[in-house]
Amino acid sequence: MEREFTGRIILSGAASGSALVTHAGFNSLAAFYKSLVSGSTRAVCSDQNNPELFGRDMKDRILCLPQTSGSTSAGATWDRVAFMDIAPRAMLFSKTIDSLGAAGLILADLWVGKRIITIDQLGDEFLDFVKEGSQVNIFETGLVRVKDI
Repeated sequence: MEREFTGRIILSGAASGSALVTHAGFNSLAAFYKSLVSGSTRAVCSDQNNPELFGRDMKDRILCLPQTSGSTSAGATWDRVAFMDIAPRAMLFSKTIDSLGAAGLILADLWVGKRIITIDQLGDEFLDFVKEGSQVNIFETGLVRVKDI
């Protein structure tokens, strides 16, 4: 089964890939901390408070989540994640992205030149439908097509 969702474009782009899903808030610093400190070429989630992502490699995945939950460190975190080339390919939010998370992703795009496609307001049905490993196609228009596995 395949479904389409349309959201608000924060950073446009087209991409496809495998979904990595969490139903919990995403703390950028906690998630990337160990990878940032170690200088890793992978982005293994180090946030123990997010059991759906903990220990999973987020690099080049389509990260599907409700919202971020973090602090003012989000801007610096996304800048470093982009600089180290360990970022997810896209961030797809069911709810509205918070201003600190959005600012960090936009800064990564502007300062590092690494676009992490970001779309929010896809709706709760999006997060209910998408599953770990679902094939996700993202279009420049903000359309997200999810093929169930």
